[in-house]
Amino acid sequence: MSTKPEDIAKVVSEHSNERSLPPLDKWNPELSGDMDLVITRDGQWVFKGNPIEREAIVKLFSTILRREDDGHYYLVTPVEKWRIQVEDTPLLAHTLTAAGEGENQILSLTTNMGETLEVGSDHVLRVESYPDSEEPRPTILVRHGVEARLQTSAFYDLVAVAEEHEIDGITVVGVMSRGNFWKIGQGG
Repeated sequence: MSTKPEDIAKVVSEHSNERSLPPLDKWNPELSGDMDLVITRDGQWVFKGNPIEREAIVKLFSTILRREDDGHYYLVTPVEKWRIQVEDTPLLAHTLTAAGEGENQILSLTTNMGETLEVGSDHVLRVESYPDSEEPRPTILVRHGVEARLQTSAFYDLVAVAEEHEIDGITVVGVMSRGNFWKIGQGG
């Protein structure tokens, strides 16, 4: 077993179809150990102190990444499972698009891996605050417990399409997508 990114990429490509996501929910190997891989707050993947330059490897790794119930992130293949470090969220969402209006509106966010996610039951939108400040921490669920944090410009675009609703006598601010109202803050 090796912790070299190229070796892990080779194992994954041998066990999955390139046209679809790897069947991560079916892969449950024992923990192989800790890998010296950190995903920084700004979305950079750093292996042994050096950024991974090959975009194809980073994109592949984003498809075999999962967050487990213990709160840790793992790169998982059919035969290996490596714990890695993530400073905030492993992915970023940088572009918001809105199609339709009212109940029929669909909001989509594009991640730094080029994947487009529609805000809905599969890709839940949440806006929480960082524990040490009141700074908002907007995220969208990607898959397998992995989230993408909305970058500032995407969050501003989200706020621009927000509206106030009254829920249980309290005015809240949120957005409509796929027929659901997603709370993003308190009303004024």
